[in-house]
Amino acid sequence: MGHGATSPGLRRGPELGRGGSWDEAEPLGSGQNMSRSSHCVPGTVSNPACIFCKAVIIPILQTGERRPDQLADLPRALRLNQVAEPGSDLRSCLEMLLLLLLLLFLLLLPPLAVLWQQRPQDARLSWLASLQHRVAAATLCWVAAWQRRRLEQSTLHADQSQQQALRWCLQGGRGPHSPLRGTTDISTFRNHLPLTKASQAQEEESEGKLLPSTSTQYYGEASLQATLLGLAALNKAYPEVLAPGGTACVTPMSPWPRPLPWLRPALGQASAPGAKHPEALLLKALRAPGLRALEAATAAELLDVFSGLEADGEELAEAIAAGNPGAPLPRRAAELREALEQGPRGLALRLWPKLQVVVTLDAGGQAEAVAALGALWCQGLAFFSPAYATSGGVVGLNLWPEQPPGLYLLPPGAPFIELLPVKEGAQEEAASTVLLAEAQKGKEYELVLTDHTSLTRCCLGDVVQVVGAHNQCPVVRFVRRMGQALSVRGEDIQEDMFSEALGRAVGQWPGAKLLDHSCVESSILDSSEGSAPHYEVFVALRGLRNLSEENRDKLDHCLQEVSPRYKSLRFWGSVGAARVHLVGQGAFGELRAALAACRSSPFPPEMPRVLRHRHLAQCLQRRVVS
Repeated sequence: MGHGATSPGLRRGPELGRGGSWDEAEPLGSGQNMSRSSHCVPGTVSNPACIFCKAVIIPILQTGERRPDQLADLPRALRLNQVAEPGSDLRSCLEMLLLLLLLLFLLLLPPLAVLWQQRPQDARLSWLASLQHRVAAATLCWVAAWQRRRLEQSTLHADQSQQQALRWCLQGGRGPHSPLRGTTDISTFRNHLPLTKASQAQEEESEGKLLPSTSTQYYGEASLQATLLGLAALNKAYPEVLAPGGTACVTPMSPWPRPLPWLRPALGQASAPGAKHPEALLLKALRAPGLRALEAATAAELLDVFSGLEADGEELAEAIAAGNPGAPLPRRAAELREALEQGPRGLALRLWPKLQVVVTLDAGGQAEAVAALGALWCQGLAFFSPAYATSGGVVGLNLWPEQPPGLYLLPPGAPFIELLPVKEGAQEEAASTVLLAEAQKGKEYELVLTDHTSLTRCCLGDVVQVVGAHNQCPVVRFVRRMGQALSVRGEDIQEDMFSEALGRAVGQWPGAKLLDHSCVESSILDSSEGSAPHYEVFVALRGLRNLSEENRDKLDHCLQEVSPRYKSLRFWGSVGAARVHLVGQGAFGELRAALAACRSSPFPPEMPRVLRHRHLAQCLQRRVVS
């Protein structure tokens, strides 16, 4: 397929967002290429920052004064040097921005110095914070607009952008296939590198001393785009979210794939994510009643935060009243006690009346936690995930906070993404991958990722469905994870199928609200005891303290309704009835802590629905209460 050509799969289409559908909006911007020359040579295309410096900054520094004709001469200087419009040259754009800020500072320095001396000390600090916030907001707006132009250009020419992403991966390869760095041909790349399952890739990396990264940050163009564009989109949808003191993160890790410590405090974050203890972060957030956005690494971790808040609410109220840390706030402590007495439903809005949105990172297995939060503690609030992340990196961007959650654009930049068609029933081993521009609406694909570390075409197991297009790139929703299927007799109960059956069953349990669940095949826990193999299902519920045998049997009936194969095996006695266990509060928090302690655990940790290791299953088995 030629570069920039329209593929037979995804036709060049409008953007999802402004009109609420793909049929009403237009793509944004189309920046031009900027010259890469960094010297001011007359008669050639030159760096505009260099021209700006020569025409404006240097005369001001030399004379100590600014004349109107200096700025008036700038367009003529730019025309004489034949400068192209700003495009994708990062260094030139940053130089231009820094010089503009320097010029603004030089022009405003004398009057600011006079005003500074006339203000009291408290007013000076407030004025400084306001100035810092305005500069940070302007910087974010400019950089996000630049990133948006880059994204628009790359999605308009998806094939060419993926070629560049592949070249980047091959040039930085350190794996056994690094000799391929000299080629950028997609066919050669596919022929030399076979598809590899995620578990197999980890084993090969371990043997080659290329262990999985334990970094708590993502790198690559997509992670930076997700953070910058996500912040800009969030600020557009909820203008007051980034006001000073308007945001707090209540988990040690941030939901933003590429945290920006130099920018976020100036944009109003009440607590900076990092090495702080979760309880200290929660206390900091509770002391700020004016919050407009609440952040957590994942929805499952935020669920743990609210569960802990209810369990330790009195201790937290005493700490706030005593001023540990900070000044004593007895009135705020009383508000906390009163909010907790009214129960979990709508608790977040009672604690923070101005709260508008909850920001978490979608990493797989988070749908139940989002549903539970939305129905109870965060009722009435919007949820926003800036990206869809896997252990290999950021693979999807969310540019539409106002749209229903769960829609992501697959960008054509690094890491290199391929799509493996998923067949009905079982997947064919000989299936060939397609590029982003070749994806077809309505089809399901497994994500295949290649990064520059080990040059492994890794099948992630994440299955997505194409629901639309942005230019030549697909807009997708997450469907399921192929590694989370149950099969004791070849019945192959996929993650989405089991979740549907469990949702039906819980809907028939009076007053029950599902918070979390995980399954174990009976062979893992040796619980068959001579009977037919079956599933052990562990659930965390709200509103129900005991499970009757009648309620337990409803799950097995619902599984037979969604899976004819499972129903047949149950009829012949080849598979036993699913056994349901109710676990106590904090059980899944303990499981997540055990998962995070594993060296090979991805960041952020995905929530497994099928446990394959005995010690993880025993974390839940020890906490069974019914």
